[in-house]
Amino acid sequence: MMSEPKRLHPAAIIFNFIKGLREFIFVLIFGFITFSGESFIYFILITLALVLILVTHSIMSWYRYTYRVEEDELRIEYGILIRKQRHISKNRIQSIDLTSGVIHRIFKLAKVQIETAGSGNGSEASLKAVKLTEAERLRDELKNEDRQEPGANLDPEAETLNHPFYKIAFQRLFIAGSTSGSIGVMAVLLLGASEFERFIPDRFFDNAMSWVIGLGIALIIGFVLVLLLFLWLLGVAGTMIKYGNFTIHKYADELFITRGLLEKKQITIPLNRIQAVGMEESMIRQPLGFVTVFAEVAGGSLDQGEDFSTVLFPIMKRDEVEGFLQEILPDYAEQPKDFNPLPKRALPYYLVRIMVPIILLGTAVMFLLPQFGWALILLLIGAFGLGFLRYRAGGYYLKGNRLMVRYRVLSKTTMLMYHKRIQAFEKTQHKIQKAQKLATLKLSIIGKLGAGKHYTIKELNEADLDQLSDWYSYRK
Repeated sequence: MMSEPKRLHPAAIIFNFIKGLREFIFVLIFGFITFSGESFIYFILITLALVLILVTHSIMSWYRYTYRVEEDELRIEYGILIRKQRHISKNRIQSIDLTSGVIHRIFKLAKVQIETAGSGNGSEASLKAVKLTEAERLRDELKNEDRQEPGANLDPEAETLNHPFYKIAFQRLFIAGSTSGSIGVMAVLLLGASEFERFIPDRFFDNAMSWVIGLGIALIIGFVLVLLLFLWLLGVAGTMIKYGNFTIHKYADELFITRGLLEKKQITIPLNRIQAVGMEESMIRQPLGFVTVFAEVAGGSLDQGEDFSTVLFPIMKRDEVEGFLQEILPDYAEQPKDFNPLPKRALPYYLVRIMVPIILLGTAVMFLLPQFGWALILLLIGAFGLGFLRYRAGGYYLKGNRLMVRYRVLSKTTMLMYHKRIQAFEKTQHKIQKAQKLATLKLSIIGKLGAGKHYTIKELNEADLDQLSDWYSYRK
């Protein structure tokens, strides 16, 4: 038992200083602008004084911060002048996550984030710098487990049998980066930037064009290809840095995820906090048959710096999902062959909804900038295609106490949730929908930060939606 008070690693002084410096960065910028010129010496003196204050405060904050485990509680004491105490019972702890940034990994440290049911916008407790072995021991003690870490002196076959786990292969990680979509986004930006030539003064434009033409067509094409290759490599590198060494382990009542090359994260997900499981298929990955599997987890905090959904596996084949979930989350494993689709009379709604704003905007643009007419045609074709894809993606599947809904914004998303996890069920219907016996479904579950997560499927058959309403309310 860690009954003796302990201090954080001295590297916490660095983190305290960086945090304080970040809070004063705008003050320093304002001072640099204000005292430029003959009064610059005053700016230097004020900056040195501020740095000295920050260093002193960082050291004192580290020295006065202690923690210990005693009587089934984590007890933290902190405060330089006014001492504060925080007691966190083991029974209230929902998850304990370990994160190792670049500085942490240099000193073999970890940041320990402890969350409870009422953490809100921040973690209940955050130990900024603890030795990695100490962090793992603290996690096991607070969770009252003697769990051995994955891969530590275990036979691989025995580990797979006792604790199912998946690890991302390099080839899949490379595919995930290659299909991340960064090239497409940049291509759109470059296309938009090319239209700003009309706003550039003629003299600068002529000089630039003369220089470019002097380079030669072959050199220009080569430059464009190198730029696209660079953007593609950025997408690959970013994905590999974020999801490198991604592994997921399933224990009795939780999932344990490790990922990251530069910043190593260890995330714990209690199974009882999972509200829904989803699959996302982007425009690029869907034709290749790849999906991202994620979960909506109740609670969480902004301190984690995570997306609002927790990735269970970055990329896998669509036909591998059921086997993966059978090992990791068997209650969510069954995948239906067919969904109840949207009726044909819903298609005009999806086309009009997305094309009308573009037509109105395009009319104004054509009046002011008629040379952009070709862009309007491309936008209309793209909007028509996206509206049709949204219509084709919409649908639902109901079996027992499980409901699966499917929709598309840009990526096609499929969500599976249980009756007991649905917090609100809403049916809406305007006059035109009512005349055609259509209605809109809106479901709500608890998401991260305790906020609601909403899913909407528009223009369902009214009879189908009434059936779902009866299922949700237990009406006979």
